[in-house]
Amino acid sequence: MPEHYPRPELAYEHRAFVESDEARPLRILAEYLEPLHRFRRAGIHDTIVFFGSARLQPSGPLGRYYEEARELARLITAWSKSLPSHAHRFVICSGGGGGIMEAANLGAAEAGGKTIGLNISLPYEQHANPHVTRELAFEFHYFFMRKLWFAHLARALVAFPGGFGTLDELTEILTLAQTRKLSRSIPVILYGSAYWKEIVNFEALCRHGMIAREDLRLFEYAEDPAGALACLQRRLGEEAKEEPSPAFAHSHHEAAPTVSER
Repeated sequence: MPEHYPRPELAYEHRAFVESDEARPLRILAEYLEPLHRFRRAGIHDTIVFFGSARLQPSGPLGRYYEEARELARLITAWSKSLPSHAHRFVICSGGGGGIMEAANLGAAEAGGKTIGLNISLPYEQHANPHVTRELAFEFHYFFMRKLWFAHLARALVAFPGGFGTLDELTEILTLAQTRKLSRSIPVILYGSAYWKEIVNFEALCRHGMIAREDLRLFEYAEDPAGALACLQRRLGEEAKEEPSPAFAHSHHEAAPTVSER
């Protein structure tokens, strides 16, 4: 090779290639491996995920939900910090944006805890809030990778009033629980029964045979921060006492039925 011939660019430093259709698998993999690296480096063991509308502000008609999400996150974080563990347990995790997400991150920060924001790049509405712990602020391009990280570390989910995005995340977790695709149970709390019973008619789903009666036990309702905290402590109490083991959720595999079992 002549001495004056320019050195070729390394493939992983070739921006046009990395942003191309051919390199999409690399970008998807990066949205798994980079958060994994940061979570391990920060000692994050597991999370409690808050969902809810980005449009819910303290001054609005449903503003009490903002303040109650803030208070619940503060209470959970204070409880988490009291646990005798070397790992960061039950860390508040939100979508990283405004509204209920901002309230959750703010409450956790006010209690002196780490708090996670899994933000998504959108043309409208979604901007990272300033209360997320700096090294735990993430920006995702792919919705499905962001959703994976919501479920991957979750020990519980609290769903405040929200719209399409909240319903999407909520039904994702309920479906994983219903179909036993996770190796652990994830308590789901629907905060504000009046809202949720109007928005989702779970009884009608049962009546029409779309879900089983036992599926209604996959979630509970809460009306105030103290009640929601008590529910989480009851459901997670024994686990909280144990020294944590690796936290990442695994798909639940069952042996395929034999011919005689089909």
